[in-house]
Amino acid sequence: MLPSLHVAETGAGSKTIVFLHGFGGCHSIWRDVIAGLVPGVRALAYDLPGHGNSLEHREAGGAKKAARAILADLAARRLGKVHLVGHSMGGAIATLMALADPGRVASLTLLAPGGFGPEINGPLLRRYAAAANRDEIRACLVAMSGPGSLSPEHVVEALLRMRERPAQLQTLVDMAAAMTRDGRQGVIPGERLETLNMPVMVIWGTDDPVLPVDQAESLPPHFHLHHVFEAGHMLAEEAPGLIVEVVRRNTRRRGRGQGPALGAAAS
Repeated sequence: MLPSLHVAETGAGSKTIVFLHGFGGCHSIWRDVIAGLVPGVRALAYDLPGHGNSLEHREAGGAKKAARAILADLAARRLGKVHLVGHSMGGAIATLMALADPGRVASLTLLAPGGFGPEINGPLLRRYAAAANRDEIRACLVAMSGPGSLSPEHVVEALLRMRERPAQLQTLVDMAAAMTRDGRQGVIPGERLETLNMPVMVIWGTDDPVLPVDQAESLPPHFHLHHVFEAGHMLAEEAPGLIVEVVRRNTRRRGRGQGPALGAAAS
């Protein structure tokens, strides 16, 4: 039997929100965000292929493979439309899912998403991939965050436990090398992004050291953009309360051609 994707399910309700972490993370990084949203919603937080309890999944590798795997898992769960929240690599995966199956996606909330520009801090990501102990993990999180930000200790512990799994470090090292080949990342074409009609909210820290915030300058005009001043790349850990509010707002909005949502607020 092939290994399945791991997902942590919390809460209940008619609205399902799917959370996709970034490279080198795991489902636990969403703990404080999800706590602010449940019990009124059903939250599904995945370990991406090649990470944590999904380490041995056959689709470990790039964002396209992961998008296919998560769409297949959602279909197997017989879910209707879901709201996607993705950070960094998880943001690229969420975007590719929406492009591949737009009828399944009610909204997209993207935190410093990958794939929106070629620039990427390859040395820092490769250092993060190889971080093997608590001090190295914490130092990488500090380097990826905004000035004065400290990641919660529960995040550090979750990442340490994940990296203690056999073959996890080597998998991350290999993935980082592939993602940052030639010092650039793959880019989702702008003309494809233009076709997305569901509500899209992009959140970006102004001091992001991994993916530069100016990648947001080329967003399609119907995307909503929220800058987080003096924040870095690790937005779910740096500003969980803000992320909760943005997710709430975006999941109440309507897409292009659907008219205004009751109580919707522009950003």
